[in-house]
Amino acid sequence: MLTIHAAALLLPGGGRVPVPGGAVAVQDAVIADFGPYGELAAAHPAARVRRWPGVLTPGLLQRDAVRLLEESYFPDPREADTLGTAPLTGGALDALGPDDTWRAGSVRRGLHRMLRHGTTAATAAPTAPPALITAMRRSGLLVTGAPERPGAAPLLDPLAGAATVAEATAAPLAVGVRADLAAFDVPDEAALLAAGAASCVATVAAGRLVYRGR
Repeated sequence: MLTIHAAALLLPGGGRVPVPGGAVAVQDAVIADFGPYGELAAAHPAARVRRWPGVLTPGLLQRDAVRLLEESYFPDPREADTLGTAPLTGGALDALGPDDTWRAGSVRRGLHRMLRHGTTAATAAPTAPPALITAMRRSGLLVTGAPERPGAAPLLDPLAGAATVAEATAAPLAVGVRADLAAFDVPDEAALLAAGAASCVATVAAGRLVYRGR
């Protein structure tokens, strides 16, 4: 079935201007069309429609995925009272002790946190652990060979430090490519950059709704 994802503002990327009342038509795992919602609805009258508040963008690219999953502990919600909700690193991570039986659960929760931040793709060097790559792909992420972000501590928010949303997306929208989208409850691009990817309300990876916040 063809699904139309619609929002108040579409940021297609690739140098294209934002589309007020824009939408993306998804057929199975690929983008079938995108543009003003009225045009897509008229062209596909039988389509299922999902409406999201705010801004709809291509899926975001996480350049710190491997470091985040290997060097951080993502607490279980049941541990929030004692460990908090933020990823643990450094001394806090060392305090968990040498037994790394926690790792599998942390990786699973870390991947879910990435999806909750509009992430649909992640970079990974050829030397990354194969089990980690497998887990990333099973979660729905597209694993690419793009350069990882060098330097400081890894960041969960792909929009952190970005001057434009396009800088943080995996690729601009295009007909026939994998349908990766993210919706954010903000009014425009400036508000999205200010609020960050934690404002995500829905993530679509390869046409599948992998996170829905409301």
